[in-house]
Amino acid sequence: MAGRFVRASKYRHVFGRGTRKEQSYDNLHISKNAWDSNIIKVNPKYLSANWEASGGGAFAVIPLDQRGKLPEQIPLFRGHTATVLDTDWSPFNDSLIASGSDDGKVFIWQVPDEFSLYTEEGQDIVDVAPLARFSGHGRKVGHVLFNPSAENVLASSSGDFTIKIWDVEAGVARMTLDHHDIVQSLSFSANGNLLATTCRDKKLRVWDVRQEKPAHEVAGHGGAKNSRVVWMGELDRLATTGFSRMSDRQLGLWDIGNPVEPIGGFETLDSISGVCMPFWDDGTRCLYLAGKGDGNIRYYEYENDEFIYLSEYKSTEPQRGIAFVPRRGLNVNENEVMRAYKTCNDAYIEPISFIVPRRAETFQSDIFPPAFDGTPGLTSEQWFAGESGLPPKFDLETLYSADGATPGVNSASTFSPTTATPSASITSPTQKRASIIPSSRPISIQSPPSPVKARPASPVRAAPPPAVKRAPSPVREDPKPVEAEKPKPRPAPVQTQAPVAAPQPAAAIKSAGLSKSLTESVGTGKTFNSVQEQLDHITSLLEAQTMTIVSQNVLISEISKELDTVKKLVTSQQAQLNGGAAPAGTRPASPLDGRSTPRGQLATDTLEEKDKVIKKLEAELEQAKKA
Repeated sequence: MAGRFVRASKYRHVFGRGTRKEQSYDNLHISKNAWDSNIIKVNPKYLSANWEASGGGAFAVIPLDQRGKLPEQIPLFRGHTATVLDTDWSPFNDSLIASGSDDGKVFIWQVPDEFSLYTEEGQDIVDVAPLARFSGHGRKVGHVLFNPSAENVLASSSGDFTIKIWDVEAGVARMTLDHHDIVQSLSFSANGNLLATTCRDKKLRVWDVRQEKPAHEVAGHGGAKNSRVVWMGELDRLATTGFSRMSDRQLGLWDIGNPVEPIGGFETLDSISGVCMPFWDDGTRCLYLAGKGDGNIRYYEYENDEFIYLSEYKSTEPQRGIAFVPRRGLNVNENEVMRAYKTCNDAYIEPISFIVPRRAETFQSDIFPPAFDGTPGLTSEQWFAGESGLPPKFDLETLYSADGATPGVNSASTFSPTTATPSASITSPTQKRASIIPSSRPISIQSPPSPVKARPASPVRAAPPPAVKRAPSPVREDPKPVEAEKPKPRPAPVQTQAPVAAPQPAAAIKSAGLSKSLTESVGTGKTFNSVQEQLDHITSLLEAQTMTIVSQNVLISEISKELDTVKKLVTSQQAQLNGGAAPAGTRPASPLDGRSTPRGQLATDTLEEKDKVIKKLEAELEQAKKA
């Protein structure tokens, strides 16, 4: 009997679990700029998002433990003179972030200690200024990316068709990689020696960065839309996403030793128009593809030079930006093998956990291989001198909490580049190197809902001290009474002597009295025990004013009817004085037609009096409408 064989895989049943909006990051103003970037970036402590700001470019930094609806006004990272297009967190310092902007500048920022989006009552919101400013590109900077192995080495791509490699400590660009068109994406190898790029000229290039020339240059995806590339960790493989000439979305696997064409050719995914954003997890060897403009995330497992489809997370909320947290930030207690953060309608950011469904009360070592621990493998001087190395790894079991307690997160070290503006919070140049090197004894703080535990600097070191919980910094603000705007008193209408205008002065006086009453009620002359009492009082005044307006409208309607009646009467009398009723459809005779006879003179006098009455009524009607 023929048997059925199922491929053995630990991640075959991985599923994505979304988060309720109440537990997401709500009330955001995410940038609507059309530049093709991931818009948001994340590390185990903070989340950055390009911000829709006026008066220059800005981005927001959100602590992962501050979920829910955020305040309307939050401290922003301001300094660029144009829209921020991309940001990237340092892999070795959770408080250090770089940004690229439409103004052609690259800025380095330090997140302040105890940073929070909430301010105490009466305290002003203070924006964060950059530590260092790098100028060198001639046009907009579309992408920034830190070297994954060497500390303080940054790559930036620009619309001037170049990629610059910056020495962040010295504040200068050490190398320049020239392209023939705009760079659409870039990705470092695990040791940081090679850099893969995709370009608008439809070429895939693999650069030997320190030689400043491409080691390989081959034709990539043939479609006219953007393509992306991601280096598959420590493997000598690349994954690319793009479009065919028929605008079908494609996935490609490349061998960097012989990248003439993708292994097995391009795999067609679907015909959706949005770009696929690829993300590689080197621990589980899984590739995640998030579609820009749709709400789906596909994930594949790499095995035997093949991407094997596992499953797909589907959502009705489309995403324009997405980011994946480093593995040292996972919640291993819940068997979380990956966590993504996606934008939803440019209004909030939703965390999505990818979980292996297991019931186990111990650490699952088979699904959690060692991960990079956030310590650099090389200094920037060593890397620019030509040395090579990988960052050290640690065992994720050190993050596991047997009692289910919330683990801690390592605090980030400070940073002080030599080009930064001197201030009280920046260390002197002689202390620069000591401040950049991470502390050998990490301090633990209270972590976000999907946190990590305080980890050792190397896999052989003893377990770190227990986490010290930090009191929450946000101060709850009491609701302030809502003060209604004082209405301006209306001028009293001019009174006339016409009989039909008798009710008008009373209505005007009533309206003026109501305005005065409303002004006194919402001013400082009268106090209320609660905000609700004040609102109820204002509501009653508004209802009374509404009734007054209704009565005035009725009065206006009556005056209009009386005016029409007078006009008809004048017309009929004029017709009788001129020899009978005017035929239908003819113009009534003019009062001047009878000037030559006594009867005509009498008609003229009568009509003049009635014209005066009509003018008075019309004036009263206009005054009533204005009141």
